[in-house]
Amino acid sequence: MNSSETTDQPSKPSQRTALLIIGLIGAIAVGFALGALTNLLGPDAKSSLTVPASDSVDVGFAQDMSVHHSQAVDMASIALTKSTDNDVRTLAFDILTTQQNQLGQMQAWLTMWDQPLSKVGPYMEWMSSDSGSGHGSHGTSATMDMAHSGPVDTMPGMASPEDLAALRAAEGLQLDTLFLQLMLRHHEGGLPMMEYAAADATEGPVRSLAQTMVNTQQSESKLMTDMLAARGAAPLPMN
Repeated sequence: MNSSETTDQPSKPSQRTALLIIGLIGAIAVGFALGALTNLLGPDAKSSLTVPASDSVDVGFAQDMSVHHSQAVDMASIALTKSTDNDVRTLAFDILTTQQNQLGQMQAWLTMWDQPLSKVGPYMEWMSSDSGSGHGSHGTSATMDMAHSGPVDTMPGMASPEDLAALRAAEGLQLDTLFLQLMLRHHEGGLPMMEYAAADATEGPVRSLAQTMVNTQQSESKLMTDMLAARGAAPLPMN
């Protein structure tokens, strides 16, 4: 056995262990949110809740943003376990933990509302002109008009299967750059949905969470833009 084989072998179980831990963290976060909410409200909670309609902004946002967040968690997991850049790893950890927590909150609401945790497209139907409370006067994103074009088969900013395969195969600077590009586009693509829900959701906690997402992801987008520039790379165009 040569020295390179001796050096490479320990990384495989280490990476599998890291992925397992991340998977457990995700499962625990979602389970904790669901269980804690149920215990807090008690067995008769549903009778006292305001339950939004199945075609409401609240339900549509929770379902579609759960899908959007799930992909961000997946991409952050890849960067966290493969990158050797501390700044990239820190960002990936922050995105993974923040969005997994938010995912747990949204799935808890959907459970309490007796709604499916996710759906197969079309997506963004809840952003049509007859949903919400007058979105036309709200929203500050320059991409809001794009989001009002009607139901879509793929949400803006979502990475393709080919993108994800390339991210998993990448190493070193290529990995870091591609992660930052894909995640920046992902954040920017989801922003109109968050702004819309922050303005037009009927439930206060949904509006509050959506606004928190707006604030966090705008800050992270600025950070990722600066990190790309420092690495001599440019953002990807919106897909």
